[in-house]
Amino acid sequence: MPEYTRLIHNYLRHDKKFPHVWCPGCGNGILLGSLIRAIDKTGLSKDDIVLVSGIGCSGRLPVYVDFNTLHTTHGRALTYATGVKLAKPSLNVITIMGDGDSMAIGGNHFIHAARRNIDITAIILNNSIYGMTGGQYSPTTPYGMRASTAVYNSIEQAFKISELAVTAGAVFVGRQTVYNAKLLDNLIEKAILKKGFSVVEVVTHCHVQYGRQNKLGSAVDMLKWQRDNSIPVEKAAKMSPEELKDKIITGILVDKDLPVYEEEYEKVRERAKGLA
Repeated sequence: MPEYTRLIHNYLRHDKKFPHVWCPGCGNGILLGSLIRAIDKTGLSKDDIVLVSGIGCSGRLPVYVDFNTLHTTHGRALTYATGVKLAKPSLNVITIMGDGDSMAIGGNHFIHAARRNIDITAIILNNSIYGMTGGQYSPTTPYGMRASTAVYNSIEQAFKISELAVTAGAVFVGRQTVYNAKLLDNLIEKAILKKGFSVVEVVTHCHVQYGRQNKLGSAVDMLKWQRDNSIPVEKAAKMSPEELKDKIITGILVDKDLPVYEEEYEKVRERAKGLA
């Protein structure tokens, strides 16, 4: 059996939920492939994985995979994921969120999940716009770019997702583009196996909403832009701020160890039992 056929058969609900709802050329499909390849390489059992999403284009992803899945409310994926992890710490919990889902309504949940260091893997698809609901500008829409709610161009500075994760205390933070799919596979695998709150920012494209409004061309054109503007973190360390302007720094930004929340929480429970 060819490798891709085995992965499709083992991990996708191919007989129930397809065809998917994503636009032809959407980067979400590339991320889906990377996710199942990464999980396959970890050797984890499907029964031990919980995949949680919020609302938006990325929110549909758990529908297509054969894991324990939750499709939850907008911005709240991490709250549901936290409940699952605390109720059953042995499970491997992964959240899939969009940039609007995680950084706008879900922003406080994100920074405090990182601060607490809950053992959850957060995968954030950053396409710089609200793609599903009409192309409104999001917290990551770059300054000067157009959206349906910024017809005279956005006047706000964009959130830097990975840098926010680092500042908030995440123990593992990485960024990669969907163009570099194999490198994305490896980054997601490392994030899943990391103990503590790990974040993977996936720079993807919405050619239908963001690309069309900003005249960036087709899905292929936007993928080529990712290729031409990605700088590995090791190379970026030797470049000036001027050289890095408007570039995407990719790779592992942080990899450290800190006490994990659910283990510390269990210690509190045991101390409380002793005092009862």
